Amino acid sequence: MVKRAGILNAALSGALARLGHTDEVLVCDAGMPLPRGVEVVDLAFLPGVPAFADVLDGLLAELVVEGAVAAEEVRAANPACHALLAGRLPALAHVPHERLKELSRSARLVVRTGEARPYANVILRCGVAF
Repeated sequence: MVKRAGILNAALSGALARLGHTDEVLVCDAGMPLPRGVEVVDLAFLPGVPAFADVLDGLLAELVVEGAVAAEEVRAANPACHALLAGRLPALAHVPHERLKELSRSARLVVRTGEARPYANVILRCGVAF
C-alpha cells in the first residue's frame, strides 16, 4: 500500500512519527551548519528545491507546534521569509543567528531544504494534539 496524503518521504514521515512533546525540529536552508549527532532528513535537491515555504507548510500540516524561534537577522536580510514565518507562527521568537545555531544542537530532527536565500531557518517546538 502507498500513502496517499501528507508527507510521502519515508525518512521524514518516520522521523516525525517518533517526535514527542517539546522535541525540537530545525527546518533549515542549504547553508545552515548541521549539528552533529542529530537525525537529518536532507531534502535538498537543487538550489531552491524544495523551497523553505513548501517544506514548512508540509511540516505544519503534520505537526502541532507550540513554539518557534528564528534568527533576528531574517527581518532585514530576508523579509519575505520573515513574513512567511510571522504569518504561519504567530508566537515566533527571535534570537541572534549565532544563538540559533547553538540552540539547533538540541534539536531532535533537522530537515534541510534546498532554500538558497539567507536566514531561512526556524526551530519548531512540538506540542500535543490534545
